[in-house]
Amino acid sequence: MVSLVAKQIEQWFDHFHKNPEVSWKEVQTTKKISEILTGLGVEHHTFDDVTGVVAEIGEGDRIIAVRADIDALWQEVNGVYQANHSCGHDANMSMVLGALSYLQNEKLGSRIRFIFQPAEEKGNGANAMIDRGAIEGVSHLFGIHLRPQEELPFGKVTPAIHHGAAVFLEGKIIGVDAHGARPHQGKNALDPLFAIGQFVKTVQFSPHESYSAKLTKVQAGGDSVNIIPGSAAFSIDARSQSNAVLNELKERLTEGIEAIGKMYDVEIELDWYDYTPAAEVSKEAAAIAKEAIVETVGEEGYEQDIITSGSDDFHFYTIRNPQLKAAMIGIGADLGPGLHHPEMAFNREALTVGARVLAATLKKASLS
Repeated sequence: MVSLVAKQIEQWFDHFHKNPEVSWKEVQTTKKISEILTGLGVEHHTFDDVTGVVAEIGEGDRIIAVRADIDALWQEVNGVYQANHSCGHDANMSMVLGALSYLQNEKLGSRIRFIFQPAEEKGNGANAMIDRGAIEGVSHLFGIHLRPQEELPFGKVTPAIHHGAAVFLEGKIIGVDAHGARPHQGKNALDPLFAIGQFVKTVQFSPHESYSAKLTKVQAGGDSVNIIPGSAAFSIDARSQSNAVLNELKERLTEGIEAIGKMYDVEIELDWYDYTPAAEVSKEAAAIAKEAIVETVGEEGYEQDIITSGSDDFHFYTIRNPQLKAAMIGIGADLGPGLHHPEMAFNREALTVGARVLAATLKKASLS
């Protein structure tokens, strides 16, 4: 039975890997998941207005849930821009489907809901599923994700990934162009732009906090070097391991940039977007996952919680539903060169390990 499911997991992965679709356009992916669930005899439903699938097995009033993200990135691969599963969502889908297969003939203590969520890479797919009732009545929620080799080697599994929080800023400086010989007639956008670059470095918190803010894009001027540019655009990437620190970081950046605009007498438009919260890990959910890990791969396969600067919209589920007990399981897979690298690869034996650990976790949670 184990080898049969393992073979099926590998086939599912091959299909998803060869047919990536970007956020909100996972139409064929949604169709394929539905076909797989139909073939397994599992009740499920899709949505009229968004991609994604929700399925359930088991009986009872209690509901345990697991989420798999289904979208791919859009990036340059060998000189061609295309959809690409370099974040491992093809693996996540396959492991969750594998866990479902392992659990179908098991005695469960509750219903188990499987949420195949779109648009994690856009940061708003989780909210779309929440708005459509995907976690109504759910007490425990689990996720699963392959980890890069610098975080977790193959053979190791962690019960919880502590992602950081992230938010991005697009800014536009609106001044007035001027002739290079008559700077007094314009409002040079480069002066406030450089001031912003220096200001970002001065925003500081306790050294015990993990955070960062940095300029990631600057655009100004054209081909003519005798024109002082009156407009410029910039971007800032802000991150923290704490939701509270990120919120304060965002406020201080906003206040400082607005003050710079007043000082240089230019208008600065700010647009914060793609906020992703930091992990709010449930000790109870992580403890259940730990028991399942030890039971499945032994003490030697267990690794303590890991902290990563990356982010995941999985944590919107707990931000919007604080009573939800949630944890995301991390699977060591010797993954390299790294997540989001166009040539990302990993040890595929990790797929079966992840599916078995996840199945044991969901079963334990259903019986707890």
